[in-house]
Amino acid sequence: MSAPVFSTHGCRLNAYESEAMREMAEAAGLQGAVIVNTCAVTAEAVRKARQDIRRLSRENPGAPVIVTGCAAQTEPDTFAAMPEVTRVVGNSEKMRPETWAGLTPDLIGQTERVIVDDIMSVKETAGHLIDGFGRHRAYVQVQNGCDHRCTFCIIPYGRGNSRSVPAGVVVDQIKRLRDRGFNEVVLTGVDLTSWGADLPSTPRLGDLVMRILKLVPDLPRLRISSIDSIEADENLMQAIATEPRLMPHLHLSLQAGDDMILKRMRRRHLRDDAIRFCEDARRLRPEIVFGADIIAGFPTETEAMFENSLKLVEDCGLTFLHVFPYSARQGTPAARMPAVNGKVIKERAARLRAAGNEALHRHLNAQIGRTHRVLTEGPRLGRTEQFTEVSFERDMPEGTLLYGEVAGHDGTRLFLR
Repeated sequence: MSAPVFSTHGCRLNAYESEAMREMAEAAGLQGAVIVNTCAVTAEAVRKARQDIRRLSRENPGAPVIVTGCAAQTEPDTFAAMPEVTRVVGNSEKMRPETWAGLTPDLIGQTERVIVDDIMSVKETAGHLIDGFGRHRAYVQVQNGCDHRCTFCIIPYGRGNSRSVPAGVVVDQIKRLRDRGFNEVVLTGVDLTSWGADLPSTPRLGDLVMRILKLVPDLPRLRISSIDSIEADENLMQAIATEPRLMPHLHLSLQAGDDMILKRMRRRHLRDDAIRFCEDARRLRPEIVFGADIIAGFPTETEAMFENSLKLVEDCGLTFLHVFPYSARQGTPAARMPAVNGKVIKERAARLRAAGNEALHRHLNAQIGRTHRVLTEGPRLGRTEQFTEVSFERDMPEGTLLYGEVAGHDGTRLFLR
């Protein structure tokens, strides 16, 4: 029998959890199975998951197919009805060793076909200790779930309410990862800036960052994944200003640049809040760069409203843009709002991407002649502290830190002298 085959859809947190599941499945002796870790963020994501399940079933005839992840949590019956699917496992259940112990070949035919409980009843998140991805960068899950109810988002119903991993558990894991040679650790979660709200004394994300940097003094690089800028606390801003080991790159969950659309999305910030945050962070750390998520064609979006989102790229000084053409997600309030024409959505997404490409090109031009410390991700690929990709002319050992002066770029990646 062969090792389990994993197929992961969606976010970095899903990728992290797939690694944790791989360890639990192997420890339980599960072999010859296909595990599909799904995403539920859009209807298109669910369609792709179903397509992937059918493909993997054809490629692995006779193998049990286990479907888990956010789409399995929100639509268990959809996947249970597929003839290719053997088991549907919920988001909470997938992170329990006993679940995988019950899915070994001798027991898989005896367990329930759908193992999905009420995710809203889950009150805590374990700090799953895995060794990271590859040999260069490790991702540490410090938070799961979300207490907010943005009108376009189904994720809280797949992930449950916000739960935090205690700081001591996080620090212990990062120490272990550092001992294994990792030079960069990324803190990740569904709603990262809500970390600590459910813990005693309600610490904030900035407190966690400061504690990690103090208690793991030999960690060269600490990075934060996507944050909600309106929740940035005083200690986080202090860390941005004073801690060179905290990387000068933040990915912001902005979603739109028009106040009316932000209100209809039920976001908690306005346009000026986003601009002010970027100005404040850049004043504290002049070299900081920002990425952002922006949705094109949200229901009721007029051309003038879209122009406000388009201008946000320049007004916030964004560098890395993640553009999402709006796709109605059944079960969300936004799906019942007046829709924007599909061709218009596609055209607006293209304009946003073009603006993002121009912003990236300006950033790359500005790096020429500067010296960066680069973490090698592969023989010919690395990233600067600002998360900008770098190409190497010759093979480099993975996971090392090196300095180099930027000689040029190809529109996507920097070249070093």
